Amino acid sequence: MAADDETTGRASVRVRVPAKINLALCVGPLGSDGYHPLGTAFQAVSLYDEVTATDAGPGHFSVTVTGEGAADVPGDDANLALRAARLLAGHNPRLGAHLGIRKAIPVAGGMAGGSADGAAALLACSVLWDLDQSLDDLQLLGSELGSDVPFPLHGGTAIGTRRGDRLLALLTRGTYHWVLAFAHGGLSTPAVFRRFDELGRITGTEIPPPLLNALAGGDAAALGRTLRNDLQPAALDLRPELAGTLERGLAAGALGGVISGSGPTCAFLASTESRALTLAADLSQLPQVRATRVAVGPVPGAKLLT
Repeated sequence: MAADDETTGRASVRVRVPAKINLALCVGPLGSDGYHPLGTAFQAVSLYDEVTATDAGPGHFSVTVTGEGAADVPGDDANLALRAARLLAGHNPRLGAHLGIRKAIPVAGGMAGGSADGAAALLACSVLWDLDQSLDDLQLLGSELGSDVPFPLHGGTAIGTRRGDRLLALLTRGTYHWVLAFAHGGLSTPAVFRRFDELGRITGTEIPPPLLNALAGGDAAALGRTLRNDLQPAALDLRPELAGTLERGLAAGALGGVISGSGPTCAFLASTESRALTLAADLSQLPQVRATRVAVGPVPGAKLLT
């Protein structure tokens, strides 16, 4: 149900949406359609953006952004949240919305921050406009916007196939403690895929069975040993300093470490919350690390806030 915005008096809806980590990102050869088939294991973690959709009158769409990396987020139709709102509105001239995005997920960090905002906008606007849209409906629309958009609506832990947008929920045990090391600046996903193609290290799209077994059994140590990202060599080639971040985290006692998505965020798995906090403090001393955050997973997908 939409509430009234205290400053404008217009109806508004607020949605919180999580970041993702790729526990596995397995990349197949470039297809004739210009895309790589993917096999990925996503986990939603407790680092959140918030998107507030406010009624803006017929045909009016706009966006403002605050928080982490706000200056690097586009304010035009390159913004996935704005595109999501327009897509959901379709050809209905009566619909319009202003989107306020409060960011904590890094921009171009490999954690699907822009995609998460697109997912949140779909949910927020569907409620704001009182549309009869199921979660499956919204996920299908999300896949039109980008391969990472459906998962933030889904949340939890899931396998993604095709371009990563076909989701199958995974039942997992336990809570996983993550340390996220943010780099200075971002990495372009297309640039990382281009470098991946140049390196020619194709291994296929099957998720490693030991990783799935580790999740099913709640075995954090085994999960740490089986983290995989086929894009990691390309990301390291473009940003060599990330290798030092990974090495430091593992030397400091992480159960495992991996670049999330196309990077440059490095995600480390710790055995306990206390060890995660210690590891975060250690990594924050590195000059190539802009900031660190501690998070847990899995967490639910996009959620309406009162």
